[in-house]
Amino acid sequence: MRPPAEERIPRFARAERWVHRATAVLMVVCLVTALALYYPPISQLVGRRRPVAVVHEWCGLLLPVPLLLGLASRALRADLGRLNRFTPRDRVWLRAVLRRSYRRPAGKFNAGQKLYAAWIAGAVLVMLGTGLLMWFTHLAPLVWRTGATFVHDWLAVAVAVVVGGHLYLAARDPEARRGMRTGSVDPLWVAREHPDWDHRAENAAQAQADRNAR
Repeated sequence: MRPPAEERIPRFARAERWVHRATAVLMVVCLVTALALYYPPISQLVGRRRPVAVVHEWCGLLLPVPLLLGLASRALRADLGRLNRFTPRDRVWLRAVLRRSYRRPAGKFNAGQKLYAAWIAGAVLVMLGTGLLMWFTHLAPLVWRTGATFVHDWLAVAVAVVVGGHLYLAARDPEARRGMRTGSVDPLWVAREHPDWDHRAENAAQAQADRNAR
């Protein structure tokens, strides 16, 4: 039985949820269109390659836009700061995962989420850069474009695997999905998955900052 809404703990602001959804849609479209472009059985079914390529190119170009727009949100900037800080507690979390221990200290974000966020952000930048070299052929000599194609293609495979792992873990944790969908989570889930998250202090500080901004 889920606790009433007033007993749930705020986790993500509306802007953060929309950034996540928009980025997820763009990423999935990029991966699906890449599959249609490069996997022969699906390419043959699609047939019209050029429209698929145009959708792929523009979705790839737009991929960083939701995050850039979301930087206007104070809550998103605060969470990016948390994701960018790797602490001794995160190293303990990683060792616990390797040992299959369930005593895993974590604040608002655990070490796995931090590593995933850093990796996917770097991958998007590399994919964007190599994609631009492939799209605008006059930007670089042939040898650069050849290298960019190689990196782009194989990194796309790695991104598909990592995103697939992310979706698999999300499918196994309905409360985490509910938190991203509604913005709040069950206190029991927080105590189990993020025991070191001082959500009361963070939410109080956020509320005070909102009052000061008015």
